[in-house]
Amino acid sequence: MSDYALLARQLEPLLDTHDWLTNAAQTCAFLKHEISDLNWAGFYLQRQPGTLILGPFQGLPACNPIPFDKGVCGAAATTRRTQRVADVHAFPGHIACDAASRSELVVPIIHDGELWGVLDLDSPRPERFSEDDQRGIERLVEIFIAASDLSTPSVTG
Repeated sequence: MSDYALLARQLEPLLDTHDWLTNAAQTCAFLKHEISDLNWAGFYLQRQPGTLILGPFQGLPACNPIPFDKGVCGAAATTRRTQRVADVHAFPGHIACDAASRSELVVPIIHDGELWGVLDLDSPRPERFSEDDQRGIERLVEIFIAASDLSTPSVTG
């Protein structure tokens, strides 16, 4: 079990620039290194209406683009609610970028009332993410949002 209060204190000083790209890269590397049983940690950004585009990540090459009507990331983008999936193979419309992934946690990133993107965490372990993990990761996303200038990327089209 991760100590999310400690992780929050460690993440804050890493995000020492307002540049969202640098902060997103730092956040992915930090999460992949500090949270056990992850095989992928990354951001998808809303740069086109109804579509998520791959951003900074740690792990194997990823699927791109992801329409809002596909997968766990699309569900988080559409509902603007965190998606915690115990078994991705039981999730309708799951996108299998890495066949080793078994569970997933996706947190939407909202800026000025608009969807900016999502943070996606994948694990090879079924039922990897608990309610405590969800709350902890949501808090780390809040830290990322507070530290970053999210005025870009913007939706085009």
